[in-house]
Formats: sequence, C-alpha cells, structure tokens
Amino acid sequence: MITVIVGGFFGDEGKGKVAAYIGIKEKYTLAIRTGSVNAGHTVFYNGQEYKFRALPTSSIKKEIEVLIPPGALIRLDVFFKELELIGRRKGIYVDINTGIITREHIMREETDENLAKRIGSTKQGVGAAMADRVLRRLKLARDYEELREFLVDSMDIIDRHRDSGRILIEGTQGTFLSLYHGTYPYVTSRDVTASGILSEVGIGPKDVDEVVLVFKAFVTRVGAGPLEGELSPDEAERLGIVEYGTVTGRPRRVAPFNFNYAKRAIKLNSPTCLAITKVDAIYKEAYGVKRWEDLPSGAKKFIEEIEDTLRVPVKYIGTGPELDHMVVREL
Repeated sequence: MITVIVGGFFGDEGKGKVAAYIGIKEKYTLAIRTGSVNAGHTVFYNGQEYKFRALPTSSIKKEIEVLIPPGALIRLDVFFKELELIGRRKGIYVDINTGIITREHIMREETDENLAKRIGSTKQGVGAAMADRVLRRLKLARDYEELREFLVDSMDIIDRHRDSGRILIEGTQGTFLSLYHGTYPYVTSRDVTASGILSEVGIGPKDVDEVVLVFKAFVTRVGAGPLEGELSPDEAERLGIVEYGTVTGRPRRVAPFNFNYAKRAIKLNSPTCLAITKVDAIYKEAYGVKRWEDLPSGAKKFIEEIEDTLRVPVKYIGTGPELDHMVVREL
C-alpha cells in the first residue's frame, strides 16, 4: 500500500495533520517526507505540539520508520534538532543522494533582492541549493560524515516496506506553488504536485494506491502572488480565520474556498480522495467532532457541495487541531 499526501492550494492546508493521522491511525510502516525546510508541518499529538521541517509528521510514532528521499533537501541543524524532538535515531534513514543546504545557500537568498522583496521567499536557502544541484555542485548526504549512520539507498528501504508494509509519502507546500504548474514567478523551487513528489522519492505512478489531495476550508497564501477572492485582514479577523506561517511567522493572506483552484488541482494530481481541513474554523460547532452524523448541517452541505462539484469523494474532514479531531468516512 502506497499513499501520497498532496497540498491542493498554496500550502498551509494541514497536510501535516492529515499525514500524521493516516500514518499513525492506519498503521503505516514507513513515512517519507519530500520537499525541504521552507515548508513547516505542524501536528498536535497527546497534548504536545510538534513542528517539522525535515521529518514526516508521523515520525512521532516510534514504530514508523522514516526516510528522507534523494529528491529532498535538508539542513543538518534542522534534521538533528528534529531527531531530538522525536527522541530517537533508530529507524531514521537518509538517502545517499539527499541534498544538503548550507549557510552559504541561506546567505545567497538573504541578499537576493528579487527573492526577498518581489517574490516573498522564505529565504531558507532552498532555491540556492536547488540551483547548485542543477549545476552539479551541490554536496549530498554521502559527503557528510555526521550522516553516516543514517545513509541508505532508499530503494532498499522502499522495497522492504513495499513487500510487507505500508508506505506514506508526505508532500510539502501546495499545487499552486509548483515551479511548473503554479503562479510563476511566485512559486517554490520544485514541482510539488503528486508527480513531482513521486519523482523525488523514486516511485512510479502505477505503484501508488491512494492520492489524498488536501484542501483547507478556506484558502491561504504566504508571500507575494495572486490570490483570487482575497479578503481584507479585517474581514479575515471578523471571520476568525487569521493564521501565521509555521516557518516564517508571517500572517497568511486569506480567501474563501475556491472551486476554480480546486478543479485545476484535481486535474494536476488525479486524487483518489480528498481531505478537507479546518472545517471547524468556518463552522464553529464542528469543533472536535469525530462522526459525520454529528457535524452541523452547514458543514455537511459544504462537504457535499465539494463532492458534487469536484466529483471526488471527501474521506477526511479536519475538525480541530488535535490528531483525533477528524471525521473519517468510509468510501
């Protein structure tokens, strides 16, 4: 069983919580995190908040093995800090070809006026490292002695779990931040659609059983670039949907749920099912609900409208910050 988690809007859709829920509750054996440290995933588990920028969120479950694939980029300080956060090093693997971001990459982005002022980059060194990789001068995980205990050929790990386990691939950011399919130039430095995620890991599309496309009940975006139907900060405040970025701390720009974006995201990702998060932010009575029949009527109508319009079933409905604040529907 191989499942891919993909963001449907501009990131910040709640992929981290969805990935943690699926990985832990549905007993996956291997969690893979693609992307890089410019994307933060947050999950609340057993009363504690965890924020990840390198590891997959389901790594909080010690029985789940973890793989950083060859297409990912990591910073050593972030990686080791997150190992301390989860309290283990056993069962953590890094592909020999995973790229490494250095302080020099960060400095290059911090002094790039186009990235800082026009694009609104997170300035985490990811784009500079990707550029070095394209130019064949980026140092890889195999070049760092401190990573030796974690190094593997990821194909060996994937094959072992493919035969006897369940593999969860946690993508980062969102469809419309894709370098190729997003709102260029206000995009990230890689393709973050399902196809791009699989390419980073090294798994072909025919091997995938499930693609979960994650939408939030409203749209948010950090940094510059178009946002259809954008609300004023005052209106977002009135509706109670003000948010801040996990990595940057910047306020997220807000717009209502957008069916135009959603339809295009479905064409780009071919999902088997959808996850809709933060339903409780729009329908306050949905907070903490765990059964479909207990959702308020407005929330049910909203989910049904999404299914009728997009013609993809909604399997997961997020109703609060805790991992268990989730409605799961049998499809």
